[in-house]
Amino acid sequence: MRILLVEDDPAQLEPLHTVLLQAGHIVDGLEDGETAQWLLSQKEYDLLILDWMLPKVSGLSLCRQYRSLGKTAPVLMLTAKDTIADKVAGLDAGADDYLVKPTDLIELLARVRALGRRSPVLQVDTLTVGDLHLNLNTLTVEGETNKVQLTAREFQLLEYFFRHPGQVLSRDRIEDALWEWGTEPESNAVTTLVKRLRQRLQALNATDWIETIYGMGYRFKAPHVQS
Repeated sequence: MRILLVEDDPAQLEPLHTVLLQAGHIVDGLEDGETAQWLLSQKEYDLLILDWMLPKVSGLSLCRQYRSLGKTAPVLMLTAKDTIADKVAGLDAGADDYLVKPTDLIELLARVRALGRRSPVLQVDTLTVGDLHLNLNTLTVEGETNKVQLTAREFQLLEYFFRHPGQVLSRDRIEDALWEWGTEPESNAVTTLVKRLRQRLQALNATDWIETIYGMGYRFKAPHVQS
């Protein structure tokens, strides 16, 4: 999932950002509501995690504005406000769930998984292309006789390939899909990542499933997937 995480306290933002990245998500982490407001006009997200009290534009206002645009991605509110009236206000603004601070990281991941299952695109736990199965919860890919554990970044790339089988994906498109906002990947970052992923897939006899289309990018093409 691509997640927008907005938390104005760096001491709280960092562990939340880290645990979500480790779970295989692509996370744009911000500290103020105004920047988040702009970013929401530029990108599409699968999930928003918003602190209620943010500088410039509150999380509650962000949620309300987001819903007014007809956007339907789930919204999880993080806040120290724990009265019934506060919870009602958050839900009425369009939030789908509510987590009271201090945030338990294990519970946060469970809430994220639950909210992800509400999306028709994201509700499955396993993606399948040919005879390979990608487990979205364990970051593993399994063939007929073997299973391989992936790093978070390797998983993100393979998930992207699984969701676009047979398509030619340019390096720019892959960078835009996988790297967080505000980061600048090195010029050979995609090439290096593809090389690492091919090495992982070697244990599943699927190294050649990632085709290099010279001058254009890469294509994930299983034996039974037509381009």
